[in-house]
Amino acid sequence: PSLSNLHDVFHVSQLRKYVADPSHVIEADDVQVRDNLTVETIPLRIEGREVKKLRNKEIVLVKVVWGGTAGENATWELESKMKDSYPEL
Repeated sequence: PSLSNLHDVFHVSQLRKYVADPSHVIEADDVQVRDNLTVETIPLRIEGREVKKLRNKEIVLVKVVWGGTAGENATWELESKMKDSYPEL
């Protein structure tokens, strides 16, 4: 609210040197790339649910935690799409 007139800006002066960490390296043998250069990920769990309102329409989103060889990451997906693709969740 009080900072709503400020823009999100990335300042190069805030960059720091990357410190190498061997745990950040993914072994090439662990990653299985398909012919179309995609990597398979599977949904592990749903962590949240949110309803977005667009004018006269409500869209239901779920926060899905995906798992794969690169680790876990989370994205917001349409609930209807997830129910169709993964009914077991």
